[in-house]
Amino acid sequence: MPHIQIDYSGNLEPDVDIGALCEAVRSSASQIDALPIPGIRVRAIKVDHYAIADGDPKHGFVDISVRLREGRTARVKQQVIERIFESARAFLSPAMNIRSIALSAELREIDANLAPKCGTIRDHLEEQQ
Repeated sequence: MPHIQIDYSGNLEPDVDIGALCEAVRSSASQIDALPIPGIRVRAIKVDHYAIADGDPKHGFVDISVRLREGRTARVKQQVIERIFESARAFLSPAMNIRSIALSAELREIDANLAPKCGTIRDHLEEQQ
């Protein structure tokens, strides 16, 4: 883990390279010691139907949800969400300078007993972590 989901308003696509945003967030997460690289997943979901603030369609949003398995200290969780949020804010800064965008992030813990998982990514990494 983590699983990082980026929900964004579809009206941002002319001004924001969403694939590059995913990569910027992934890169930032991969530099955090508490996050094993094989578990990092970043995905973006375009939202076509939304209503923001005063209803003016010029407004857009990016909402980042970080899900982590339990067991990390409060300090580590704070550092994780701050670094991921800051990487997104830095990436989005040029677009935020020219248009209305709300950026938010949240970190949630996953109860390992209620979230089974399996995979072979570690078996296929070129560099063993």
